Amino acid sequence: MTTRRRHIAHFHLHAALREARYDDIIELVSGITPHVQAIPPNALQVDLTSALRYFDMSPYDAVQTVKMRLKAHYDIDSSAGLAGNRMLAAMAADASAPGDTTSVPTGEAADWLYPRPVTALPGIGRATADTLHRYGLHTIGQLTDLPPATLQRLLGAGQARLLTERALGHDPRPIVPAEPAAHLAADLVLGRDCLDPAQHHRAVLELADRIGQRLRGEREFAGRLTLTVRYADSTSTTRTRALPEPTDHSPALAATALGLLTSLGLQRARVRAFVLRADDLRPAGSAYRQLSMDPADARARAVEAAADRARRRFGQEAVRPAALAD
Repeated sequence: MTTRRRHIAHFHLHAALREARYDDIIELVSGITPHVQAIPPNALQVDLTSALRYFDMSPYDAVQTVKMRLKAHYDIDSSAGLAGNRMLAAMAADASAPGDTTSVPTGEAADWLYPRPVTALPGIGRATADTLHRYGLHTIGQLTDLPPATLQRLLGAGQARLLTERALGHDPRPIVPAEPAAHLAADLVLGRDCLDPAQHHRAVLELADRIGQRLRGEREFAGRLTLTVRYADSTSTTRTRALPEPTDHSPALAATALGLLTSLGLQRARVRAFVLRADDLRPAGSAYRQLSMDPADARARAVEAAADRARRRFGQEAVRPAALAD
């Protein structure tokens, strides 16, 4: 008995998606295969394996069909990765220029992975990357060439075993059909590719302020933030962090968002765009907030409420945080 070869595609949608539009896109792609999983804030993965036989088309043609439908129905450009599992498909999509499709044939996965940087593997954050770089390990191929016992001494048994499996291109996870959870997202496309850390900091502050205003306007608290950074070469990095407590308070959102930015260690990265997503949403009336004895906290929230009222009356530009003032 042979196992049928899987064909997984990962699509990066080059647009900021609101919840309703994201739902529509999932429904559209479900017309080709029911195995569609949302990957917020602006991606999705599909298992094309069964659809190929039904429609009698090649994996590449199926991917192009999805991309043409996205463009025709919603004027959304996309890039895609096609591979035998979810991890490889996502990495291939990250390596694709806008509008392109990168395919990683099953038998060539190891060769494709070998020269790529270790930071391209999911699960390698800044601390792990620094440890590997300190010992001269910069590419995925160097990980696979390393004796397992050596990698275990560097990272610990559990993490070493997981990274070895990923470096070999293994990922057994199935596509789990799911619609995107309720969320709020804000994006900022920079006027030009930006190297300046101060401008990166300012962009994330602006997005946190916009998310805070929307949460308060819709009377919702967020429990988690996700920051996606897209670079000049069309690759992207995403980090997620739970908030210390559910909140709609812009300074609290900004503190977590800036923590996510710092964790990326961008240094001299050429950044093209940022997307900040708030999810794990709940009604403001059902969330609890730790009371503070600091009068400055109460003053900050009173100022924030007054600023919201001024914006509703005089427009969004009536009041801006001092850090964002021109």
